[in-house]
Amino acid sequence: MAFSPLPLHDWTAAERQRIVGVFTDIDDTLTTEGRITPPALQALADLKAQGLHVIPITGRPVGWSEPFAQSWPVDAIVAENGAVALVGPGRGLAGSDSVAAASNRPASSGTLTKLYAQEANTRAANFQRMQAILARIERDIPGATRSQDSGGRETDIAIDHSEFVHLPPSAIETVVRLMHSEGMTATVSSIHINGWFGQHDKFSGACWIARELLGRDLTQELDRWVYVGDSTNDQVMFQRFQHSVGVANIRRFADQLEHPPRYITPSERGAGFSEVAQRLRQT
Repeated sequence: MAFSPLPLHDWTAAERQRIVGVFTDIDDTLTTEGRITPPALQALADLKAQGLHVIPITGRPVGWSEPFAQSWPVDAIVAENGAVALVGPGRGLAGSDSVAAASNRPASSGTLTKLYAQEANTRAANFQRMQAILARIERDIPGATRSQDSGGRETDIAIDHSEFVHLPPSAIETVVRLMHSEGMTATVSSIHINGWFGQHDKFSGACWIARELLGRDLTQELDRWVYVGDSTNDQVMFQRFQHSVGVANIRRFADQLEHPPRYITPSERGAGFSEVAQRLRQT
């Protein structure tokens, strides 16, 4: 499919008025040069003040995500590409009975509740397998190095390709092929190559948290949510959501996107996210 998203200005008032919530990527979507800027943080607060649900979904590890789940004005953060969710205090779990059902019991982490999409025994077995594959990748693929946030990961592994290490496209493809050969799911974000065992992804994670936290069936209201992202690993969301937006820096992946976003912002990264929030206020 050709990369030809509409300008954000073309998003009509009639469509925006039906929106009940926002899912968003974090790295290079909310953040700029690795940090969330005050305008982007204010944009999150403005969306919440407007009465919208706000849930970031990221490939980052759950450990890395904890301080942001505690301090940002969001309903929850879904980490590790749909495998783990962090829910802040005072946010009831609509599906608490079903969450407690199959060994993925809520775990307390300070003031946060941690939810898992996989059972504890499955997570433990997968973790051991993934560590062996991670060691093999670093041994066999020149330049491949685990991400610096790997210590906070529970359900996936990550190879740095653009955050602190530059990995050429050929090496990125080799890492992805090796992960696939081991039976893993693999995606490439703007900074990392992520691999995991299981069929979860950002979309299944969005459906899961909407059900467990909000009691909503996301599949029945895909036209009432918007997703904002910046990279190839956001395609599963761009494909599913009628209202999908790429911040302007997504153009660097234009030739790699089979499913581009419907709209694109004028600005890059956090400034682009702020433009999405501002557009949603113009109803």
